[in-house]
Amino acid sequence: MLFTELKTKAAHLLRGESAEEQAHVYLLKNGLKAVHRNYRCKQGELDLIMTDQHSLVIVEVKFRKTDKYGSALECVTPSKQSRIIAATHHYLSTHPTDCPIRFDVIAISGDSKIEWVQNAF
Repeated sequence: MLFTELKTKAAHLLRGESAEEQAHVYLLKNGLKAVHRNYRCKQGELDLIMTDQHSLVIVEVKFRKTDKYGSALECVTPSKQSRIIAATHHYLSTHPTDCPIRFDVIAISGDSKIEWVQNAF
């Protein structure tokens, strides 16, 4: 792998981390409480796990600099949703709860506009 490819990947990862932090702060300001960040398992990754009153909220964070290849919301495809649900099953097998579960999406555009879709899928 060339140095420029590593540099580009690093910049991409930094943007993703920044978007997740922005979403995390936004949700905290809107009354949610943090439970876990970047939960990883063989089924995939859960960006943010939070609680909203009596619900466990699984939050997918998507950032898109432009809409050239689709908006941030459009990137949460049925295939992506299936991976998130599978990762959630794994999470729940190790962190059981009897709370209702909700799947939200935070979409962040290049101009830092945040769109929060509750019960997205």
